[in-house]
Amino acid sequence: MEELIQQMKVVLANMFAFYLEAHYFHWNVTGPDFPQLHEFFGNLYESVHDSVDDIAEHIRALNEYSPGTLSRFKELTEIEEETTILKDRQMVAKLLIDNKKVIDCLNSAFKLAIKADQQGLANYLSERVDAHMKHQWMLRSIIS
Repeated sequence: MEELIQQMKVVLANMFAFYLEAHYFHWNVTGPDFPQLHEFFGNLYESVHDSVDDIAEHIRALNEYSPGTLSRFKELTEIEEETTILKDRQMVAKLLIDNKKVIDCLNSAFKLAIKADQQGLANYLSERVDAHMKHQWMLRSIIS
């Protein structure tokens, strides 16, 4: 169970970092596809943001406290912080790479949830994988 709890903390940190990155890109995108990408990044960060609270609550349901500070998220996340203003297609490419990290992390947590007989959590994680697979398809389609 401890391994699952720790993985869920990484899931939370990754999800928050991904949300923040998509929001950052939403604010700063420029170029000929600005309207479409601004809207796409907005929809993406809103979708991901909605999951952050749910993940924290799943950690609490496992009788553990959820991390919630930027410094703790930075320690836990597998997503490298972007501190520069990228070109529009570079933003999409970065999100594509980081979304894959989110998917891999969710899949790891899913396997641990199954092993720990946590069906409700496994179902939730499965739904998040599906959502991020759709994000992956859309991101890939934009840069194709």
